[in-house]
Amino acid sequence: MAIHDHSLLPRLDASSIAVLVSGGLDSAILMGELVSSGMLVYPLYVQNGMYWERTELLFLRQFLEAVSRPTLHPLHILELPAADLYDSHWSITGCNVPNALSADESVFLPGRNVLLLSKAILWCHLHQISAVALAPLASNPFPDATPAFFEAFEAIVNQAVAGTVRILRPYANLSKVEVMRRGRHFPLERTFSCIRPVKSHHCGECNKCAERRRAFQQSGLTDATIYQSEQPCTA
Repeated sequence: MAIHDHSLLPRLDASSIAVLVSGGLDSAILMGELVSSGMLVYPLYVQNGMYWERTELLFLRQFLEAVSRPTLHPLHILELPAADLYDSHWSITGCNVPNALSADESVFLPGRNVLLLSKAILWCHLHQISAVALAPLASNPFPDATPAFFEAFEAIVNQAVAGTVRILRPYANLSKVEVMRRGRHFPLERTFSCIRPVKSHHCGECNKCAERRRAFQQSGLTDATIYQSEQPCTA
C-alpha cells in the first residue's frame, strides 16, 4: 500500500501520532497513509451516541484489521454522550435524515469538532502523544472546520492543561477526489459513510450515501459498497 505523496503527511519530532477516525472515507485513508508511513499510530474514536455508530464501528474495525501493522495500536474509544445535547435531532433518532438532494449544510452537527477534539487533545496530553490528526477537506463548509477554529481551539485546550498537543489537518487543501485517489490502494469497501444504516449496510438514500457515490464516480474508482437501496432517494 504505497503512499504516493509524502509531502502532505505530518512531520513530527516524535514518531507517534493519534488519529481521529470515524470509519469514513477521508479519515480511513488518512489512517491508512499514516500506518503505511511507519509511524506509531493511535486510532481514536469518540462515541457520542449517534444513530449510525454501531454500524460505523463495525466497518472501522474491519478497515483497521485490513491495514494493520505492528505500528498500529488498538482502537481506543472515548465516551462523550451527546444525546442530552442533540435531543431529538435526526443524528440521534435516525428519523428524517437529510436525503440525497439535501445541501451539505443539512448534515451540520453544531459543535461536532468541539466534542471530538476536546477529549482527543486531552487524551493525547495525558498519554504524551504530541499530535492528533483529522481529515477535514478543503470543501468543508462548517464553522468548526476553519483554520481559525482549529488554531484557537488547540490553543485554549492546551492552555487549560499547560500542554503542547498539535492539531494536524493534512488534507485541508485537498478535494474529495484527490483524497480518494490517494487512497485507491486501500480497502475502501470497508469504510462507512451512511447516517441511516439499514441492516448494517449503507442505506443508499441519505445525503452521505449520495456524497459517497459521487466520490467514487468522480474519482474513477470502483464502488464496491453494498447499498440497501440502489436508487438514491430524491423525494
